[in-house]
Amino acid sequence: MSTTNSQPRRPAAVVVPAARRFHTRAGWLDSHHSFSFGHHRDPGNTGHGLLLVNNDDRVRAGTGFDTHPHRDMEIVTWVLEGTLEHKDSEANRGLLYPGLAQRMSAGTGIWHSEMNNSGAEDVHFVQMWVLPDTESVDPGYEQLDINAELDRGGLVPIASGKGHDAAISLRQASAVLWGGRLQPDQRVDVPDAGHVHLYVARGSAVFDDGLTVLEEGDAVRLTAAGERPLVAGPAGAEVLIWETA
Repeated sequence: MSTTNSQPRRPAAVVVPAARRFHTRAGWLDSHHSFSFGHHRDPGNTGHGLLLVNNDDRVRAGTGFDTHPHRDMEIVTWVLEGTLEHKDSEANRGLLYPGLAQRMSAGTGIWHSEMNNSGAEDVHFVQMWVLPDTESVDPGYEQLDINAELDRGGLVPIASGKGHDAAISLRQASAVLWGGRLQPDQRVDVPDAGHVHLYVARGSAVFDDGLTVLEEGDAVRLTAAGERPLVAGPAGAEVLIWETA
């Protein structure tokens, strides 16, 4: 399967400030899009490696995304605050909460809804889409609580096509999503890969030996840039890091 970023590129690390994201605001939804999405179109910003969607969504209590279709996409949802109820046409149902990893493989086609059924609390989550290895496979679903692994610190595989233990599986052998709830001043190494997308979902961090301060919503897009250090800020940080070939 071809990708939107198939041509070789020179080594690079490009910081994308939160303010540069596309923004969708409705009465029930406040969403920031790292890449082109919906009516927000920029031919120069359609993804990074195999990652095509990185949406940071806040959904008001008692509302949500009504039943809608997807096809041929690996969709990973990661809740930061609140709870989100998933239902789909394959009879899968789950209540997503912080630390519960969820993957839906759309395959030949699936319909699903995502609702915030809380009476008072908004839900905040990041939804990410990557291309699968193979088109037109049977739809699939998986969820897994990885809070115990996150509590041990460092970066933890959340979703993996490489068979990592304690991670939900991806139908994409060239992709891994790493996550970390980093304590103040904790250091980790951002992995080396053809394409890496580092996203600060909460808190702040210092990237690349103090050269760049990243605030909530900021991202770094690395292309064959080698392993780089990341240090959580004074209040800690929650980070999501995709590595793809």
